[in-house]
Amino acid sequence: MVVSQEYYASEAGLEILRAGGNAVDAAVATGFALAVTHPQAGNLGGGGFMMVYLKAEDRVIALDYREMAPARAHRDMFLDEKGNVDNNRARFSLKASGVPGTVMGLTSALSKYGTLPLKDVMAPAIRLAGEGFPMTWSLYDSLGRYQKRLQSDPVSAANYFKADGSRYEPGELFKQPDLAATLTAIAENGAAGFYEGPVADKLVAAMTAEGGLIDHEDLKNYKAVEREPIFGTYRGYKVATMPPPSSGGVHIVEMLNVLEGWDMKSFGHNSAAYIHRLTETMKYAYADRSKYLGDPDFFPVPVKALTSKDYAATIRAKINPDKATPSTEIGPAPDLDRESHDTTHFSVADNQGNMVANTYTLNFTYGNGKSVKGAGFLLNNEMDDFSAKPGVPNAFGLLGGEANAIEPGKRPLSSMTPTLLFKNGEPYMATGSPGGSTIITVVLQSVLNVMEFDMNVAAAITVPRIHHQWYPDKLFLEPGHSVDTRRLLGQMGHQVKMGETEAWDSVLGSAQSVMRGENGLLMGAADPRRPGSHAAGY
Repeated sequence: MVVSQEYYASEAGLEILRAGGNAVDAAVATGFALAVTHPQAGNLGGGGFMMVYLKAEDRVIALDYREMAPARAHRDMFLDEKGNVDNNRARFSLKASGVPGTVMGLTSALSKYGTLPLKDVMAPAIRLAGEGFPMTWSLYDSLGRYQKRLQSDPVSAANYFKADGSRYEPGELFKQPDLAATLTAIAENGAAGFYEGPVADKLVAAMTAEGGLIDHEDLKNYKAVEREPIFGTYRGYKVATMPPPSSGGVHIVEMLNVLEGWDMKSFGHNSAAYIHRLTETMKYAYADRSKYLGDPDFFPVPVKALTSKDYAATIRAKINPDKATPSTEIGPAPDLDRESHDTTHFSVADNQGNMVANTYTLNFTYGNGKSVKGAGFLLNNEMDDFSAKPGVPNAFGLLGGEANAIEPGKRPLSSMTPTLLFKNGEPYMATGSPGGSTIITVVLQSVLNVMEFDMNVAAAITVPRIHHQWYPDKLFLEPGHSVDTRRLLGQMGHQVKMGETEAWDSVLGSAQSVMRGENGLLMGAADPRRPGSHAAGY
């Protein structure tokens, strides 16, 4: 079973499963295919996180292939002469690009945990780029919405639009020959086909031409890192999720620990009492995120303290069950022991019991909108995920501090939260989501719906969601919550917002998920919130 945001990418993963590949083989095929068919987030020029469960070894692997700050990066690089953050430089210049990690991440995962040759696994992506695919309605629509940004870069304009500047119509054949050549170089030479040689030369030339920071040494020095997964428990289930520099895993476990102390089921799903407790718990977790989360290679993240049941009990004791606490009265824990909307997530399960949950991104939709000439791929603007200035919100309204300050070689903090769920010791669910700052709360609710309310995978990811991130002090409700619930939440003191687009869309996330039933039956659900998602299985 393969569930991704895009039809042809899911089918690419399915093709590899049918050819005898395992879940990792299929995940890598899907990841490379998304770089062709879902360029708003699928990528060669970005980075991400992969959670892998290997059934034969009963082992969970957390693979960090997040971008790294170039060697010439420094903490004040996005401040103007007055000491204020220059958002245009932080988001839309080539200085906004971190060293890409996707190619190293996918090829490393395949070489260590896959079973098929790289050229076989990449064949569907190369075919989709070289021979083309019928323009999908979802990509056509997305290119229309971001046409101005993409066409401001001549290379991106040539890659994604016709010579006269118009879009390819849905159903028209869309080819990307430069991208096909880049993918072929990777298929033939592995990661070296991207980080060295002609592709690397083109990337560095693009940087040199427009004041970017990435050079050949940065590319040669890039490493994907395996980290110790974050584990938690909730009513007998085991949760395995991504450690820092993801903030998501720590806070998923932190929030589940708080919520476990109440009989959440008795309140009724999405009732005012249920949503109130979720919201207050979210505020405390996002407050902690602002102070304590960063790249663990540079900052001592207090993972054990934040994920302890005792710490959760202290948060729970502060929460008034009948009244909202203003965000101004909530701060990060005073003392502890020493993610755009167009990120994309996919989940894979095979017939051997292996599972993969993968989330990767360019940060903004289409990253900074700039492409590498002759190489066919877009560049990320992940440097905006660092704290350009402590206490100043990033593009998603998230606050950060010293733990996430810019340093050479450092990986920016991320909300991406690929997550695996285990029931009775067996792999049960793979999930994750795009959505910038909302990713963590989307994943939290998806797994809660399964663990607390026994929902099947389709119900768990379809029911309406909520989001609160401490600052701004607003409770966002998706369409589908009752008027009475909204009124009751307002009376409790929550600043309720419905369907307003600010640092999030009018819907929250897109949780492409797989579940393995106790009878061994695989169930995949494509989240209906965004067009084009597809579950493929056999």
